[in-house]
Amino acid sequence: MGRLRQKGKAGAAKAYVTRSSAIKKLQCSLADFRRLCILKGIFPREPRSRKKANKGSSAPTSFYYAKDIAYLAHEPVLKKLREHKAFAKKLSRALGRGEWSSAKSLEDNKPVYRLDHIIKERYPTFIDALRDIDDALCMIFLFASLPSNSRVPPELIENCSRLSAEWQLYIMHSRSLRKSFLSIKGVYYQAEVMDQTVTWLVPYQFTQSIPADVDVRVMLTFLELYQTLLGFVFFKLYADAGLVYPPPLDMKKDEGGAGVGAFSLHDASQPAGPTSGKTKAVEVDGRKISSKDVRQTIKSISATSGNVGADVEMSGPDANTEEADEEFVVHHSTSDPQASASLPTLKSLTDLPQSLSTTLFAPYTFYLSRETSRPIFEFLVRSFGGRIGWPASSGSGSPVEESDNSITHVIIDRPLTERTNETAEERERRLRRKYVQPQWVVDCINAGKILLEEPYAQGKTLPPHLSPFGEYQGAYDPTVGLTGEGTAAEEESEGEEIEEDEEDVEVDGTDKAALKDAAEAAAASEDPAALRAAELAAEAAGVDFGAFEKEVSKTRKITKKKAVEGSIEDAEKDMNKMMMSNKQKKLYEKMKYSQNKRDNERAVLEAKKQAISKQKKREAKTKG
Repeated sequence: MGRLRQKGKAGAAKAYVTRSSAIKKLQCSLADFRRLCILKGIFPREPRSRKKANKGSSAPTSFYYAKDIAYLAHEPVLKKLREHKAFAKKLSRALGRGEWSSAKSLEDNKPVYRLDHIIKERYPTFIDALRDIDDALCMIFLFASLPSNSRVPPELIENCSRLSAEWQLYIMHSRSLRKSFLSIKGVYYQAEVMDQTVTWLVPYQFTQSIPADVDVRVMLTFLELYQTLLGFVFFKLYADAGLVYPPPLDMKKDEGGAGVGAFSLHDASQPAGPTSGKTKAVEVDGRKISSKDVRQTIKSISATSGNVGADVEMSGPDANTEEADEEFVVHHSTSDPQASASLPTLKSLTDLPQSLSTTLFAPYTFYLSRETSRPIFEFLVRSFGGRIGWPASSGSGSPVEESDNSITHVIIDRPLTERTNETAEERERRLRRKYVQPQWVVDCINAGKILLEEPYAQGKTLPPHLSPFGEYQGAYDPTVGLTGEGTAAEEESEGEEIEEDEEDVEVDGTDKAALKDAAEAAAASEDPAALRAAELAAEAAGVDFGAFEKEVSKTRKITKKKAVEGSIEDAEKDMNKMMMSNKQKKLYEKMKYSQNKRDNERAVLEAKKQAISKQKKREAKTKG
């Protein structure tokens, strides 16, 4: 006889653990358990049968893998949290008894945990960490714009501001920015770092407030993990770029509101600078020799020895470069002489033009008007090689003054006003520069080329600002013609002739809406009485009989063709659905529902665009 299986000892009941039993097993509070799960990346699981996993109970609860909880039991952070709990009890007891020296000693030896080992466990390679910094960057930039209060200390906000500035400095230095989008939520940026796409969101510079219903403790736990992660990632990026990390901060510029300009990038190969300590001097043969003289002598000796063996050491690299410059000789195949042998080589691939120029704004110098956001456009322009200046009201440290003759573009976001009391020099300077609205900079980056400044001139209605982050296929695009009009033209066999005839028959006072409704009603039924009723309705609305007949024939053709195509498509879909399982059918219905929803949204937007274009044509006719 086989072994008897006891209830709750195997299967789902053993593989899953409820949250309350996990807290009892780990002997920690709910807040500490939540913090541990966030730091270690453990999240609730959904078993196939909640009743079996809960040992017959159907009460609502959260489930975790039993292996994950056993994994948490050996976590060093859990040990530190227990030590902190004991420390809090000892400190409160010492303060209650008035033992101030003991309380100060306890405060100095307060237990602090580190998250370095967790970062190494969760991200075994640097690329894994780089793929996962999108949320970390969004959180860092969010907290950098928040005001400090009792729940969010100012030191935390200062550290987030420093990390965000370090990231922007690296992106500007490496020219890694690829796309940007000005949305309602904030500014979306997308960069390409070590062949990995990184997208993050930066809120606008408005006064932020933390809502009372947001649990800041959970966000602060995530932020604690993200700060450690970004510290590792930034150190590696700066080290690979040959830069000193962390970049030095000029406190005077920072107090003057210089922002990113308060940080300076230094090459790691350069010496750190003169030391403040005293140089040690030794007396040899009656003369004093300092440590500085010794270093200079060693450098001169190494330089002379390097020149002696220069011919031997440098012969290898020269030969390699000559071999690398040799052209690839194509040999045709003997078995298939007609086959093409044009294979891509490393030289041909490196000679290909880049899809996006990282020096897009290099020939230009920009100046920001005081109403534009300086941090956003300073980051955008400098990421593509441009120079930019700003007035003193936007912060100190501007490299370009307003009177500089090298300024080619002025980014301005105010209505066009008449200029009075303008000198000849100011007028000449204004005519020499191009005044554009802020959207021009972002659209140039997304297009990968310098666009015409005329549609973005000061005071003009801007073209639509589209997201560059790849919409779904068939999405609404305001820059192209209406999709509904294109499909209707393809569906009708004599569409162009009918449209031309329809344009020729123009009767004063003709109501297009009444004509369309009457034609649809007449085409929908074959009953002569219904057709006669539609004719009378069109005549009462003042529609010409010839135009009505043409509209009816056009509507019937479109309806007939749609019905034939629809019946064939429906038959094919029904045949395909018969071969699906129930699970696949449900998934297919969900996909069709979301697709129909998107199509309806696109149709509504196209109808609005069509109505606006008709209104503009009507207004143009009345003016003409």
